[in-house]
Amino acid sequence: MPVVHVALPVPLARTFDYLLPGHLRPAVGGRVRVPFGQRHAIGIVVGISEKSELPLDKLKSINDVLDEHSLFPESLWRILNWAIGYYHYPVGEVLFHALPVLIRQGKPAEMTPLWQWFATEQGRVTALDTLKRAPKQQQALAALLQGPVYRHQVAELMLAESALQALRAKGACDLRSSRPAGADWRESYRVEGERLRLNTEQATAVGAIRSEDDRFAAWLLAGVTGSGKTEVYLTVLENILAKGKQALILVPEIGLTPQTIARFRERFHAPVEVLHSGLNDSERMAVWLKARSGETAIVIGTRSALFTPFARLGIIVIDEEHDSSYKQHEGWRYHARDLAVFRAREENIPIVLGSATPALETLYNVQQKKYRNLTLGKRAGNARPATQQLQDLKGLALANGMSQPLLKKMRTHLDAGNQVMLFLNRRGFAPALLCHECGWIAECQRCDHYYTIHQQQRLMRCHHCDSQRPIPNQCPQCGSTQLVPVGLGTEQLEETLTALFPTTPITRVDRDTTSRKGALEHHLAQVHKGGARILIGTQMLAKGHHFPDVTLVSLLDVDGALFSADFRSAERFAQLYTQVSGRAGRAGKPGEVFLQTHHPDHPLLQVLLHEGYMAFAQQALAERQTVLLPPFTSHIMIRAEDHDNQQARQFLERLRQLLDASPLRDEAMWLMGPIPALQPKRGGRFRWQLLLQHPSRVQLQRLVAASLPLVGALTQARKVKWSLDVDPMDI
Repeated sequence: MPVVHVALPVPLARTFDYLLPGHLRPAVGGRVRVPFGQRHAIGIVVGISEKSELPLDKLKSINDVLDEHSLFPESLWRILNWAIGYYHYPVGEVLFHALPVLIRQGKPAEMTPLWQWFATEQGRVTALDTLKRAPKQQQALAALLQGPVYRHQVAELMLAESALQALRAKGACDLRSSRPAGADWRESYRVEGERLRLNTEQATAVGAIRSEDDRFAAWLLAGVTGSGKTEVYLTVLENILAKGKQALILVPEIGLTPQTIARFRERFHAPVEVLHSGLNDSERMAVWLKARSGETAIVIGTRSALFTPFARLGIIVIDEEHDSSYKQHEGWRYHARDLAVFRAREENIPIVLGSATPALETLYNVQQKKYRNLTLGKRAGNARPATQQLQDLKGLALANGMSQPLLKKMRTHLDAGNQVMLFLNRRGFAPALLCHECGWIAECQRCDHYYTIHQQQRLMRCHHCDSQRPIPNQCPQCGSTQLVPVGLGTEQLEETLTALFPTTPITRVDRDTTSRKGALEHHLAQVHKGGARILIGTQMLAKGHHFPDVTLVSLLDVDGALFSADFRSAERFAQLYTQVSGRAGRAGKPGEVFLQTHHPDHPLLQVLLHEGYMAFAQQALAERQTVLLPPFTSHIMIRAEDHDNQQARQFLERLRQLLDASPLRDEAMWLMGPIPALQPKRGGRFRWQLLLQHPSRVQLQRLVAASLPLVGALTQARKVKWSLDVDPMDI
């Protein structure tokens, strides 16, 4: 009887063997239902053979076959199997990570009906003017009069579910179950909407990519902020879609998707779908199925959208390719940018990596001739580069982090009817609560980290483990009521600005104000209405957004980023500063960037201000080459956690002994640790790490691959939670 090798979603680096009854016909890459311990589990077939390492009489039989064909296109199957080896992660968990939740649960891999809103007869004869006092209902009915709207499109179109329910109560609209027709979009494909005139640099970039759009080529589109990279993407896609091929657009965060989706839908008469964490399981499954069948032309998504199967994939675009959110930081720690390049090569299609601040690894690949560089050095249209000013804070009085010169500039720009953006990468009211009498500071006992004060919710919250507790009325150490917030957060900044600018609307964009579905879209819509307004934002406001009325941008607190134990912190700050600065003066209005610091002579600031990001990047690459840091060497980080601060260190010590004793260990191998992590305690666990470095990526992989099977024999391995991170971003 044939033996089926099945991958199960368990944290074990192995497959499981089952006997294949004669009446069943499984497919490699398809799902089967199998007995596993005391339960039944869904698994994926990775191979069929005539033998097993176990006696055949010890094997159980497969219960059922769920798929007659593989769920994965051949190229995607190869990519995932390569990634299993490269990232040293369990085969079952990698394969299941690449599937929608409903597929993992055993639901049929076929389209199920979706719910859509539609205008009733009564709605079609309702005059929109009668809804003047309910603008959201008016907006919703106007959208429905143009055609039905699927429920998963409601937030994308910036409609309110509550408004639709109110219209339903009036009989103006209703919900119906609809199975989307699998019409071939290629028959009616056309380019529509406004097409901007390309400048010489944009046209050159488009021509270069189009000249090789039928084979693999990796292009870095390095364009200054506001240089029109999105217009280049759109123009390149015109040709790809005209050939009947599909496109995958990766964006770093869900916050960038609304305006990106709008531009793509305005340009192309073709189905555009979105994949991000805001969708429910049914909606994600529908997009996955439509892409696999070829029913959708463009998929725009965040990191995990990379694993979407396509019928005719023709190009991959990665916007803001430098962004750290493309790296998965828990579980399977893959990097979506790197895997996307590998996928493009396997699919033999072009890939475009776009950024105003390319990652140093990407620039290194350009130097090595692996990627080809296209530069956009001018802002699109008549927009001019923003002027930059450095303000030395030493000796100046500050009003909650803002100097008087900054407040004066803000008033000037607001009086002119423009908008001001203040960037502070610290949400909450204040980063600490201090007792003025005895010096006690509220600290999360599970993380040894200060609680952040959230004044509006009357809570103290740990931003590392998400534990929270009410703000105390008295100091638990001395009983004093003199508890004072220390430091500045976006919530406190908003409160201060409301008092200083009582007649100016203020919009705060951080994780606290955008947690509800559709909240970010609402905030952005308010900003785009124009007129004097103050925007307060964390990092999520710094990337990719186009605010035509913002003429002054200020970074309030950058000194912490200038001094860090992480060698990548300078690169991250340079990227953040350049991205934030790029929000100013994007639509012809002169823009200004105002940077507050106690260290105006810092070399990093001087290079950024006077020579720009690319000069900094070349300098940083030279420094890394001198001290043998990535991308000139390769890293693998092994982390371990325990509850007693003993077992994790002992486990990593034994693991280091294994690595030192390996015949593959050579003089070029460098090991650091075990040492405590930069944040030694988190969520009640003590954290240790061991860093492996080698100039040869291949040699480092060989050493780790040969040593990992021996780890299971270490007694400490069963007493700790440990993980392996290839090409780590946080060290």
